[in-house]
Amino acid sequence: MQTTATEEATVLVVDDERDVAELYSAWLDTAHDVRSANGGREALGLVDGVDVVFLDRQMPEMSGDEVLAEIERRGVDCRVVMVTAVTPDFDIVEMPFDDYLTKPVDRTDLLETVETMRTRDSYDEQVQEYFAMASKKATLEAEKNPVELDAHEEYREVSERVETLREAANAAATEIDDFESAFRDFPSG
Repeated sequence: MQTTATEEATVLVVDDERDVAELYSAWLDTAHDVRSANGGREALGLVDGVDVVFLDRQMPEMSGDEVLAEIERRGVDCRVVMVTAVTPDFDIVEMPFDDYLTKPVDRTDLLETVETMRTRDSYDEQVQEYFAMASKKATLEAEKNPVELDAHEEYREVSERVETLREAANAAATEIDDFESAFRDFPSG
């Protein structure tokens, strides 16, 4: 499901801590249609038709990582943001999420992230992948020191992938600019 920046988004907040889920829902409810779940299985029952999922990683019975994998397996068309106290490690490189927020987060963080995810949703898949990979790279850089980063192949791979995607996005933007320029220069009849 895709919305535009002027429309209300449908947001799913998933956190096993009921107080946290209720707080995030209250913050988001001022601007969006919000659903809330306190576990992975409950979340999977509510995810259809959602634009943005805020997903905690550490939950009993079914982890956020497992929920994320199931969302991808089902092909649910939504942006997923991990919101967690788990310090990110190199395992995030292969995870199919769009952004990673480390708790604590505030109302502004959540609302701005919804807007960012809605904007990204309007981009093609390659540009969306670029932003997701750039987010993973930035998350690792914020949590790891340069020696740790240099020592892991996963970081080198994500860095190379970001650069490749950036070059492809720049090439696509140049093609669009050239196309639009040609149309402006086309004589009207």
